[in-house]
Amino acid sequence: MSDAVPPILEVRGLQKSFGGLRAVDDVTLAVPGGSLTALIGPNGAGKTTLFALVSGFITPDAGTVAFAGRQIAGLPAHLVCRAGMTRTFQIVQPFAGQTVLENIAVGAHLHRVRQADAQAHARAVAARVGLADQLDKRADSLPIAGRKRLELARALATDPRLLLLDEVMAGLNPSEIAEIIPIIRSIRDGGVTILLIEHVMQAVVNLAEHVWVLSYGRLIAEGSPAAITTDAQVIEAYLGHGAAARMQAMQVAQ
Repeated sequence: MSDAVPPILEVRGLQKSFGGLRAVDDVTLAVPGGSLTALIGPNGAGKTTLFALVSGFITPDAGTVAFAGRQIAGLPAHLVCRAGMTRTFQIVQPFAGQTVLENIAVGAHLHRVRQADAQAHARAVAARVGLADQLDKRADSLPIAGRKRLELARALATDPRLLLLDEVMAGLNPSEIAEIIPIIRSIRDGGVTILLIEHVMQAVVNLAEHVWVLSYGRLIAEGSPAAITTDAQVIEAYLGHGAAARMQAMQVAQ
């Protein structure tokens, strides 16, 4: 990527093993401030583990993580969040017995002591993600699309500078995906840097300016979405050995 914009996140030589499995293997990347970028790869590639390492939920075995110029590797997740980096989770688990408003206000309380202030901010965030008319509903009554938006809202309510989105579109149908794409773009346009993990290539192509590809814990490619979708290593990682050659042969035959 271009070095013109200073990185808000710099990861260098990051490693994490679980027993004999190297889940994240010497990963180095830099996310420019104000960008909307993506991390993709097959299931089990280590993407969510990388998010957990960066955001303080897991301590790396080796390597460094710098956020806004500050070294944060090994810092607890709540302090990373307070510093301005927030993540969502692939498996959405709202506070089921609370309302949508109360769920979002949990995130808002990070920087707001008074309940009235937290709830006012929660209402504003809900409007940004299309939940303004759902505030009084119990969180566990929402369909999957609503729960995904709630997960996004809870993270956004913490006032992040960098937002890590872990498959926020997983389980959504095409129309729901089409509806959430502009919401994510508007969050970036509002000044929040976004790095997303996503399997929905429609979203990656429409949103990401730059893409990193992870396979077996290692970065195997990076570039624009257009370049990544035709990269032979990426095709092999997703579709198996020999897939790139077979696809090229099919194109020649046509």
